[in-house]
Amino acid sequence: MRLLDRYLTRELLIPFGYCLVGFLIFWVSSDLMGEVDMFQRYKLTPAEITWYYVIKTPEWLVFPIIPAAWLLGLLYAMVHHARHNEFIAIRAAGVSIWRLATPYLALGTLLSVGLLALNELWVPRSHDEAEALLKQDTPEAKRGNKRWTTRVGFTNSRWKRTWYVEAFDRETGTLIRPHVRWTLATGNLYELNAEKAVRTNDVWMFINVHELEYPAVAGAVPMPEYKPFRLMPEFTETPEQIESEIKISQMDTLKEIRKSQLSVAEIWNYKRLHRDVHPKLDTLLHTRLAAPWTCIVIVLIALPFGAATGRRNVFAGVSSSIVICFAYFILLQMGLALGSGGILYPWLAAWLPNLLFAAGGIALTWKLR
Repeated sequence: MRLLDRYLTRELLIPFGYCLVGFLIFWVSSDLMGEVDMFQRYKLTPAEITWYYVIKTPEWLVFPIIPAAWLLGLLYAMVHHARHNEFIAIRAAGVSIWRLATPYLALGTLLSVGLLALNELWVPRSHDEAEALLKQDTPEAKRGNKRWTTRVGFTNSRWKRTWYVEAFDRETGTLIRPHVRWTLATGNLYELNAEKAVRTNDVWMFINVHELEYPAVAGAVPMPEYKPFRLMPEFTETPEQIESEIKISQMDTLKEIRKSQLSVAEIWNYKRLHRDVHPKLDTLLHTRLAAPWTCIVIVLIALPFGAATGRRNVFAGVSSSIVICFAYFILLQMGLALGSGGILYPWLAAWLPNLLFAAGGIALTWKLR
């Protein structure tokens, strides 16, 4: 079967490669025509425009370029085999439809894993870098300092700790003049003020610390205490979680959250600080986990239509497959809206399109056995 697998893989990768390049050229060209005014407004040079599209490409590859190219390449390869009765000969030799689909499913799995990694490791960074390139010469960018964020305040609702930091170093995770307030198990209110705090070996070390403990007694006077430094291993907040808190807390609308291309790690870090988060953030988390597996779902959807043989019109099957796949993408976006609005459970809104269409594709393929 290795010879068959190599043949089917080769016949699929060629049209997929052509479709991938074609979709990429089309998408960049259409975006360029629509964004000319923006590039002129920001006074970008041709070299900067080229670099802008190099940066933006990973975001477009995840959606919609690779899924669309994978769909059309898969359908083209299947139609080619069906028109030459190759699927009939293969199945007549005792090869089941599922064994025939093994190389398609294997490639779909590799693409899904690749998209998952690309979506998590590269897309969030590429989006931020593209925005920074556009606004590099604006007065806000010249005045701003990306390394330092001032006046950072947040509450860790899981452990009921309130933090206020005068300045946060986003490169080293150093806190300047941090103030932390929480309630002890005894009911006493505790405040910690320090000149600086650094995190080493997963432990916060506060330097030049002034502590105040307010007894849970009316009229009691707190007793201040000074320490040159203090280690706080019970503080589980990390610089990465503070970074996520800063980034997400500044977003007010679903459009801003989706446009920012948050990574799964950023959303998860934010959730560690908050017991309850808005459904739109939970929905986005599950959507970013579910969306890359579209490539496997596309194989399951396209297989019963593209591999149909006999008297059935193959091109009608291809058309039906395209319609169903576009319906899948529409349902995916609708699920995001319904989950963000709290109408559906976030995990259900994100994963339902995958589960529904995969089950439908498996059921239809089962009838071809």
